[in-house]
Amino acid sequence: MANVEIYTSPFCGYCHAAKRLLKQKGVTFTEIDVLDHPDRKAEMVNRAQGGRTVPQIFIDGKHIGGSDDLHALDRRGGLDPLLAG
Repeated sequence: MANVEIYTSPFCGYCHAAKRLLKQKGVTFTEIDVLDHPDRKAEMVNRAQGGRTVPQIFIDGKHIGGSDDLHALDRRGGLDPLLAG
């Protein structure tokens, strides 16, 4: 299974939607709450090449984007192969 990391904040509906999709697929992921760990926000922005909004999702170190990007990838059939590692 792939290594999935997701930068989130607790009041973000898009974060909840992305996590729900990952959970439906049985994916274990590392969640980094940038509200609890504000020092990690700069890390997120750097890794996401300037992306400042949450969620920012990474699969095996590859930047996927946000919730809309994750769902679009799934609709195109590209998410499951990435998650399989």
